[in-house]
Amino acid sequence: MAFKRTTQVSANIGSTSMTDIVFLLLIFFLITSTLVNPNALKLLLPKSTGQVSAKPTVSVSIKDWGEDRYTYHVNGNETPTALVDVEDQLISLLQSEEDPTFVIYSDESVPIKEIVGLMNIAKRDHYKVILATQPE
Repeated sequence: MAFKRTTQVSANIGSTSMTDIVFLLLIFFLITSTLVNPNALKLLLPKSTGQVSAKPTVSVSIKDWGEDRYTYHVNGNETPTALVDVEDQLISLLQSEEDPTFVIYSDESVPIKEIVGLMNIAKRDHYKVILATQPE
């Protein structure tokens, strides 16, 4: 009794499901790479080992403009803001927050007195503040 196989085994691999997976991974990495660096300003942040789990909604960047001049940028805005106006912008952006927190992105060359100026604003208005750093 010789049995014959009526169906043959195909050695081909379906590539449509593999291309779908690669396409979904490509979309995932494109979306996550845009979320990694939300600021448009290039800053050389100081290095540290500590990490904070709080998620601030507002950011203030301090950039060295040269000749003892520094620019402040709220939420990555390209147009600089004076330190006097930063407090008004923070109040308007954080007034509806339950736990108002903002992050300070400061260039390495910015003196500490400029950062302390922003920390004084946080203390006056009872905000929590995070100083952003690069991991070591």
